Amino acid sequence: MPTATASSRVEDVVQRRRGDLVELSHAIHAEPELAFDEHRSCAKTAALVAERGFEVTTPLGGLDTAFRADFGSGPLVVGICAEYDALPGIGHACGHNIIAASAVGTALALAEVADELGLTVALIGTPAEEAGGGKALLLAAGAFDDVATAVMLHPGPVDIAAARSLALSEVSVTYTGRESHAAVAPHLGINAADAVTVAQVAIGLLRQQLSPGQMVHGIVTDGGQATNVIPAHAELRYTMRAADSQALEELEGRMAGCFAAGAVATGCRHEVAETAPPYAELTPDRWLAETFRAEMRRLGREPLAQELEASVPLGSTDMGNVTQVLPGIHPVIGIDAGGASIHQPAFTAAAAGPSADTAVVEGATMLARTVVALAESPEQRDRVLDRQARRVR
Repeated sequence: MPTATASSRVEDVVQRRRGDLVELSHAIHAEPELAFDEHRSCAKTAALVAERGFEVTTPLGGLDTAFRADFGSGPLVVGICAEYDALPGIGHACGHNIIAASAVGTALALAEVADELGLTVALIGTPAEEAGGGKALLLAAGAFDDVATAVMLHPGPVDIAAARSLALSEVSVTYTGRESHAAVAPHLGINAADAVTVAQVAIGLLRQQLSPGQMVHGIVTDGGQATNVIPAHAELRYTMRAADSQALEELEGRMAGCFAAGAVATGCRHEVAETAPPYAELTPDRWLAETFRAEMRRLGREPLAQELEASVPLGSTDMGNVTQVLPGIHPVIGIDAGGASIHQPAFTAAAAGPSADTAVVEGATMLARTVVALAESPEQRDRVLDRQARRVR
């Protein structure tokens, strides 16, 4: 009988662990937890690899719900990123339960061939992708310093091999005025809610002049407490996005003028504060993305053609920060959500449905086989190792 290849062996491992992986996905889905509070989800994600003999380090990078689980001692350190935070009110409408379970499956599969391929398999639990920038914080803390390449996938309505994302920043804007009775002495008040109105009007007018790829969206988080009291405090929270970090910086400057306009017009004081580290745009490694595209097709999936990938509406992810520093991929794996997109309640339900379970298994298989292809290609292996060595000199 011919000797099984490393690619076929990692696929076999995923198939053998299918029940465990699907159970993990459903368990995380059933108990959604928000950014930096994913204690149960973090523990569930680490449990299967700990049983396999991975060395688990938690907390990681100063984050209580981050961890790193390592197996093997090879020079090619491969980071597999797991996300597990949910959204307020609508749970796992972004399918992070699928991300975590597929990442665990990838790690378990690669552990089977780590010694012969010269790998160190590093499963990295990364909290707070939806809000908080867990990966950006872990990067700054050195959690990726020895990692040569990082991989993960994300569920969505369609298959995309070389997925892109927008750069993002988020701020809170606080206006401080002076209370007064709204009928008896309105002239003695300084209306912070009016400052919010002026700022939002300015933002609405700015939208006509935004560059392609730039967008803004926000909410009023505090607009006063009583109709007969002129509010002395009001607050906005705004997200800004752009095609790349340079365009985002330009947008931030223009938005700063809109925020200041509210203060100038009303006499309020105002403060602008970042709520999380900025997210950079995804820059997927071309070779890894094309290898993953071939894996998609091998399993009968039909990823979007390269010329159409740029036309897909984009969100943002802190995995973009990782791909700015080291070679990585963040492909999208399609699930059947009945026409719903991410961040909709129907997607929450779909994230624990049959096609989501298939995505967990096939996603882990495709990621593991992509890493095997990298490890077995002397040219590509040397490329990522050389880049990692130059990065940490």
